Amino acid sequence: MSEVKLEFVGKQVKDIYGTFVGRVVGITTDIDGSIESVGVDCGSAGLKHLAYEQLVIQGDYVIFIPRWRLDAQKLLRQKSLTLKRLKALQDIVAENDTMKEDAELVYVKYEKRLHELEESDRMVNEKLQARLTELESESKSIRAVLFDAKLQYRSNEMTEEAYEQVKIHTNELIEHINNEKTEIANVKTKLSLQTLENISSTAARSDTEVTPAREPPKEIETAKPISPSQDEKVAVVASGEASDPAWISQVISK
Repeated sequence: MSEVKLEFVGKQVKDIYGTFVGRVVGITTDIDGSIESVGVDCGSAGLKHLAYEQLVIQGDYVIFIPRWRLDAQKLLRQKSLTLKRLKALQDIVAENDTMKEDAELVYVKYEKRLHELEESDRMVNEKLQARLTELESESKSIRAVLFDAKLQYRSNEMTEEAYEQVKIHTNELIEHINNEKTEIANVKTKLSLQTLENISSTAARSDTEVTPAREPPKEIETAKPISPSQDEKVAVVASGEASDPAWISQVISK
């Protein structure tokens, strides 16, 4: 078994919001030996196979990245680049009218690409809305457990110590849910703001404003690189492009 596969086996799995998922018990590989999925013991929920592309090792944990997050990150990057290139083409034509015919051919290509991305945008937003509905349902179930515990405590069926433990665990779960809901709302906002008009207005402001000098950003410490694809997933976890809350960096310590 390769070093990469050994790094997975036995590790606990958490999602990026800190919720415990289970423990890795095995790896499923393709005929060429590449990892397809990771088998995770989820207790009473049984053995679940999580896609390798949604997992990244950080310290003593394997972090599970939601599918909606990977899809949204990819869409944000692709749409941003497409819009910037369309704006650049407009600027080229505005500066040099003799290049209009050449630019039109390329412009049609990127307009078609933008139309395809807008369809992807619609599908991603549907997934985000579906996930918000799931989270709301989970939140109601957790609050019901907390309320029932409070009822038991008030009727002297549960000790104060036990009730406090229930409060701690349920509040932590609700916090994770609220964090994910906040991030989804941020992603939906970013997607809605990705328009050619906004790109143009941003460019116009940057031309008139003087950018103050600033220190270069500090490097973010990440886990030991596993493979190029693994590095990309680390970037998805650490990236600020999807408005990552500060608590993501604390996932390991929870």
